[in-house]
Amino acid sequence: MSQKNRLQSGGRVDRSKALTFTYNGRQYKGYQGDSVASALLANGVDIVARSFKYSRPRGIVAAGAEEPNAVLQLGATEATQVPNVRATQQELYNGLVCSATNGWPSVESDWMGMMGKLGGKMMPPGFYYKTFMFPQSMWPTYEKFIRKAAGLGRAPTERDEDEYDIVNQHCDLMVVGAGPAGLMAALTAARSGARVIIADEQSEFGGHLLSSRERIEGKPAAEWVAGIVAELAKLPEVTMLPRSVVNGYHDHNFLTINENRTDYMADKAPEGQVRQRMHRVRAHWVVLATGAHERPLVFGNNDVPGCMVASAVSTYINRYGVVPGNKLVLMTTNDGAYQTALDWADAGREVVAVVDTRSNPQGERIEAVRKRGIKVITGSGVIDVQGKKRVSGVSVAGLDAKGEKVTGNVQQLSCDTVASSGGWSPVVHLSCHAGVRPVWSDEAIGFVPGPSVQNQLIAGGISGTYALDKVLAEGAKAGQEAVAKLGLAASEVALPNVRKVSEGTPMALYHIPHTKPTSRAPKQFVDYQNDVTAAGIELATREGFESIEHVKRYTAMGFGTDQGKLGNINGMAITAAVLGKSIPETGTTVFRPNYTPIAFGAIAGRNCGPLFEPKRFTAMHKWHVENGAEFEDVGQWKRPWYYPKNGETMQQALDRECVATRESVGILDASTLGKIDIQGKDAREFLGRVYTNAWAKLAVGKCRYGLMCGEDGMVFDDGVTSCLGENHFVMTTTTGGAAHVMEWLELYHQTEWPELEVYFTSVTDHWSTMTISGPNSRKLLSELCDDIDLDKDSFKFMDWREGTVAGVPARVFRISFTGELSFEINVQANYGLHVWEKLFEHGAKYNLTPYGTETMHILRAEKGFIIAGQDTDGSMTPIDLGMSWCVSNNKPFSYIGKRGMAREDCVRENRKQMVGLKTKDPKVVLPEGAQAVADTKQPIPMDLLGHVSSSYWSANLNRSVALGFIKGGLDRMGETVYYPLADGRVIEAEICSPIFLDPKGERQNV
Repeated sequence: MSQKNRLQSGGRVDRSKALTFTYNGRQYKGYQGDSVASALLANGVDIVARSFKYSRPRGIVAAGAEEPNAVLQLGATEATQVPNVRATQQELYNGLVCSATNGWPSVESDWMGMMGKLGGKMMPPGFYYKTFMFPQSMWPTYEKFIRKAAGLGRAPTERDEDEYDIVNQHCDLMVVGAGPAGLMAALTAARSGARVIIADEQSEFGGHLLSSRERIEGKPAAEWVAGIVAELAKLPEVTMLPRSVVNGYHDHNFLTINENRTDYMADKAPEGQVRQRMHRVRAHWVVLATGAHERPLVFGNNDVPGCMVASAVSTYINRYGVVPGNKLVLMTTNDGAYQTALDWADAGREVVAVVDTRSNPQGERIEAVRKRGIKVITGSGVIDVQGKKRVSGVSVAGLDAKGEKVTGNVQQLSCDTVASSGGWSPVVHLSCHAGVRPVWSDEAIGFVPGPSVQNQLIAGGISGTYALDKVLAEGAKAGQEAVAKLGLAASEVALPNVRKVSEGTPMALYHIPHTKPTSRAPKQFVDYQNDVTAAGIELATREGFESIEHVKRYTAMGFGTDQGKLGNINGMAITAAVLGKSIPETGTTVFRPNYTPIAFGAIAGRNCGPLFEPKRFTAMHKWHVENGAEFEDVGQWKRPWYYPKNGETMQQALDRECVATRESVGILDASTLGKIDIQGKDAREFLGRVYTNAWAKLAVGKCRYGLMCGEDGMVFDDGVTSCLGENHFVMTTTTGGAAHVMEWLELYHQTEWPELEVYFTSVTDHWSTMTISGPNSRKLLSELCDDIDLDKDSFKFMDWREGTVAGVPARVFRISFTGELSFEINVQANYGLHVWEKLFEHGAKYNLTPYGTETMHILRAEKGFIIAGQDTDGSMTPIDLGMSWCVSNNKPFSYIGKRGMAREDCVRENRKQMVGLKTKDPKVVLPEGAQAVADTKQPIPMDLLGHVSSSYWSANLNRSVALGFIKGGLDRMGETVYYPLADGRVIEAEICSPIFLDPKGERQNV
């Protein structure tokens, strides 16, 4: 297990701690401090993936989050599988198991690679839109092939046994990026007493200084980093988060940070520890010090394994002690990449040549390279790479002054590694998350963040500043500015001494020309992950896709986990050149979270299993369980559905509950109904605007039923609201709609009527609610309540009173959802079970019967009462429901939905209207959802008249009852409609009034 590319010394790896890992079923050796990528390169592994579309062999290109190819499947068992982990970001640990995400039968010998040889003509951009349309009957076959060929990692099929955490934090200053700029900003602010959080995706703070040979204060840069990190660690107001990706930057300076807590230790988190933790941070100020990614140049066959970005080569040499080859050709447009040639030579390997696209480059590093005897070819570019599974040579040709044409002879150079540098692209992704549009900088030759819309500062590479002395100065300045904005006393932080290096002017060049036109030249890749080529981008623009956003979507440039980190600028430049525009005129795409992929587990945290959707129980839940209730889920609540006794079927239990309630008294646990406390001097006005009926004159002690409509005029919720005081109300809503109604009220208050003084508080959990219904309900309540006059003339229907029930302070409402004499008792939730049990103690003589939601549905259907969400489906106005009595058009301020109800479609004739339905055979129950027709002999597709929304067997009426909708139904009373069923039966029903029982309402008013 020799590591042929590992240096004997140097780097930050610990050679005394050897580690063994498995890649594609083979064991390899690495060291503590390696990434999987550096360990693979050390062992001479060239191919780590097959390309997305052409299945071409791909090698490692970069050393950080920008790596497009080395995307691995991680995990030794099915339960620990993690797809799409970048080898460059995964620390090596002993026993690590990983594999390539594609390639069959292996990544080295992929049969799909044959397609790559033909793919240039067969698979241009948009080929799937053009190819798989006809014949339509072949689509199932096409789909299987496409799904098999597409995709990267594989989602695990077994449950993830690890735990994940979420923590909420606040800080004065959030610093994103712990390179030199970020460290200076954090140190400056922290010394001034600010509460600082600093996060970086790498295992160590320091950014590029960890792989740099630069010196600060005369010492290696890594030593300076260690000193700053040590000082920050001692400051109590500083939180340091290494191995933490700031994956999203949202409105109001809210950031989400995914911290890898144990992924670097083992396949599975140690007992008692979480695998990852999501930090949700709200910051007063944010400093983005995210740096920049080096851009590769676009040239022929630039994806052959062994082609890398120059800075990555230096990183592997200086940080990991790995030289990823033996003979290097370096192509650059700038001075910075010359350091890679020096690093390669100092590692004892051969630099064949440095190819500089500039005709007369001047600078210290260039002279240093020349003094080492390294060949420098100026005014030229690498136009093509030879090699199939590894670089074997390059073709170099002279270029014109602008780098647009090949002008000189082509020469061949033998090499096994090609490093390229087209400059640097500031990492603007997070600033885009916050709504900032990037702007082009000619000086940086890249996009930098535009003016911020939040309390945001930038420093270092993200601003297009790359010289170390200037980067440090910008970091300190950002820290000082944040301190001043926070109102803290600034503390002096001296800038460290850094030797300045003179550099020549870089060349703005992105695409290296070939002797052949781009469409006929060897493939020149722009986006390695999605196989987007220069020829593909040119074709897209010729086909009319001139907007850069359209080019992106048509070609897939910047899609997937890559997010355009390496290729987007080059793609924009090629688009601009074809359109005859500048890059700023062409514009840029923007980015959305996540910056790099994160696990669903990290997003969910501990909100999984029972915590994903918590079960909510009323105070009487224990009693319900003990008395054999069957439950149904309504929202998150567990509501009693029915109470079977002695082997009863569900229908037998429902019949018993219905009859007992109508004949004596039944009791319902209604605690789950939404309850919203509404207060403020404008509370009445607000209610009048959100309900369709009037509320200005509702007296204290009175209740009123109301309907809520959306702006389209369609009913979405209903309930009773009671006046507790002149400016104090309590609103009830449906159980499932409570959260939505609360959100809806807040939305309109904050966005439409902020001038109204009104406040909303959800009090659903504060009150236990029990409704007793039936002719004996007054008698029962009187035994437990002696301070409320329950006489029908003193306590009328739709009144409420305050008093005590079973010795407990209570609000008692005389409202009814059953059509019977009813009292709704509300007590503080902790007393709910006590009052419930007292009612049963005294109710035994009246045969007090508990009933659940299904009996409640039957009882209300007998009275023609609607249930929002069952008898409404987002297409029903109050008029359609026969509830015009609940709409007031005389209010001084229009209610929500008034204009919607006046739309032409809502006032046309023959709209569906709610009616009652009596089956001709009273024993037959219509299925809910059944469709009505007028003529059963009409061929399919038949003209549909309406549908059944609620349907039950009524033991009280000894027949079935149903509510439904029929076109023009209110004018068709007595007509017969037909309901064809899937089993071939046809049920006849008569259209009737929806009120089947007590049409005058006498029972509830006794």
